[in-house]
Amino acid sequence: MRTTAVRGSLAPLLLLWGLTRAALLLCVLKVIVFPGPDVTSDVSVIYRGWYDVLRTGTFPLDDVTWQYPPAAALAILSPGLLPFLEYATAFFVLACLADLVTLCLLRYAGRRPGRSPRGAWVWVVGVPLLGPTVYARYDVMVTAVAVAALLAAARYPRLAGALAGFGALVKVWPALLLLAVRRRGAWVSAAVTGAGVAGLFAVLMPGAFAFLAFQRDRGTEVESLGALVFHVARHHGWEGEVLLNYGSVEFLGPYVGWVSTGALLLSGAALGWLVLWRVVAVRFSAHSVADAAFVAVLLFTTTSRVISPQYMVWLVGLGAVCLCFRGSRMGVAVGLVLGASLVTVLEFPVWFAHVVASDSLGIALLVLRNGLLVVATVVAARVLWCATVPRRRSVPRVPGPARAAETPVSS
Repeated sequence: MRTTAVRGSLAPLLLLWGLTRAALLLCVLKVIVFPGPDVTSDVSVIYRGWYDVLRTGTFPLDDVTWQYPPAAALAILSPGLLPFLEYATAFFVLACLADLVTLCLLRYAGRRPGRSPRGAWVWVVGVPLLGPTVYARYDVMVTAVAVAALLAAARYPRLAGALAGFGALVKVWPALLLLAVRRRGAWVSAAVTGAGVAGLFAVLMPGAFAFLAFQRDRGTEVESLGALVFHVARHHGWEGEVLLNYGSVEFLGPYVGWVSTGALLLSGAALGWLVLWRVVAVRFSAHSVADAAFVAVLLFTTTSRVISPQYMVWLVGLGAVCLCFRGSRMGVAVGLVLGASLVTVLEFPVWFAHVVASDSLGIALLVLRNGLLVVATVVAARVLWCATVPRRRSVPRVPGPARAAETPVSS
């Protein structure tokens, strides 16, 4: 009976995955024309150009759009594993494979005692909400590594640490996965793996860390929270402009530096809150590692100078891991992230021209998407705090007359 029930619940999951992923592949292969600008040009033009440079044994030192840690080269070079396919097609196939691996991990984890199939469903439903952009960026590959690390944390902490350390060398943010891990072995494994991979790239490929300077000089991207200031200011005489800069569409002009600095200060405040939480938190459960990682990435995504559409796949993946645990109370925050994902595909690529033009539709979409992210961040942070930080016991106040009666009278 149990086997029949499991198969029955698996069939609709796989059917929905197959249908939605087939649609995504048809979109990136341009069999179906998705509305808005072509999201596949990053793969067919930019990634392909990087591929040709990386194959020579060096990083693209003269290309300011290369803003990724050294191990990102592995994702860019990965289509070489399928030499019988054209570069872009091979990349899309591998992105779909990473998607499937993530689903398998979540499905397997959801069948264990104390777990839930909700996580697998969040992944199956959440990814297609972002449209074809998911398969046209390498973030789904990084998310697969992050999901594996979080799911391994309880039983295999050293493996989790190694995966998190490697992931951080692919796209930085997986370094946050170990925030709530208390086993020293995980941290040692992460440090050794990260240092080893970084050292290997530094020795073998010149320019492994040139990305740091390129990343530092980025401005305020038009989809970020801070960009709303300039979207509104353009209607009141602000003299700046919107240009393609450092690989993304950014605002350039007066006061942009101030807003970018403000975003960095917000990220610093988020880091301070996380440090404070880590110091005072004492009640850790099986789901605390995933919950903390979800909150941390939410905080840094929402306060970032750049909120690219593909960043949302990180949150969908981490939210899915949270809901693999029956004890996690991140359901509302994950639901808000799914809502933000749906709005994201509308603002990019469907109506991105309205966003760039800062018209009423573009501003409304950004207010809604970024508003959902802010609310999700606050809700998730509050849930994490309440679940892990003990409340301070209040000392009952003794009424005035009673205190007077208890006061000794001097003779």
